Amino acid sequence: MKRILFALILCGFFAVFVRAQELADEEDFQSWNDVQLTVPLSKKFDFYTAVTMRFGKNVTRLNDGRFAIGFVWKPTKSFSVQPFYWHIRARNSRSQFRTEHRLNLRATYKFPIKSFGLSHRSWFEYRLRSTGNTWRYRPSLTFEKDIPKKFIPKAKFFVTEEVFYDSGLNKFSRNRFTVGINKTLNKNLSVDVYYMRQNDGFSRPGDLNVVGTSWKIKL
Repeated sequence: MKRILFALILCGFFAVFVRAQELADEEDFQSWNDVQLTVPLSKKFDFYTAVTMRFGKNVTRLNDGRFAIGFVWKPTKSFSVQPFYWHIRARNSRSQFRTEHRLNLRATYKFPIKSFGLSHRSWFEYRLRSTGNTWRYRPSLTFEKDIPKKFIPKAKFFVTEEVFYDSGLNKFSRNRFTVGINKTLNKNLSVDVYYMRQNDGFSRPGDLNVVGTSWKIKL
């Protein structure tokens, strides 16, 4: 009887350990940081480039490094189109770095509302990978509001909701909710500081808590 009880207790501890390990594989705390540079070429065209570093495993290692280059076309004040290329070196599930190339097209429309900002972005990306090429569609909606100057001058509060449709899975596979503050430092420099929650039941880790910064330079 004692042997049976001991075996049951041992099995219980093992089950708890395995479940804890599964949760650790599914969820992570990360830090994403990028620097964006925009250079006007004309009234309707800008040159765009960015460098991004993403740290994972509870911010103890570099998980992802990427470089972007492209253009922004602004036919009107409310509408813009941005084609760009992304070169990505990221860890896979085996903790090995793999290279991915992405061809991206983003279109953003800002609704003509005076009391607050509201914009919709449609993002198409074609992913070229050694495991097979796929595409994703990423629509998002962003709300932003000026913060009173007595609290934080030259700053805006923003909230973004974004979903992912993945052609490899043939379904919406990911959701990202972001809340943060955009602070204008001078006429050429601003920074976003944000928290993002990602839920994804297909990637590992797919459920992320992210604290990030985005430095935006406009010449």
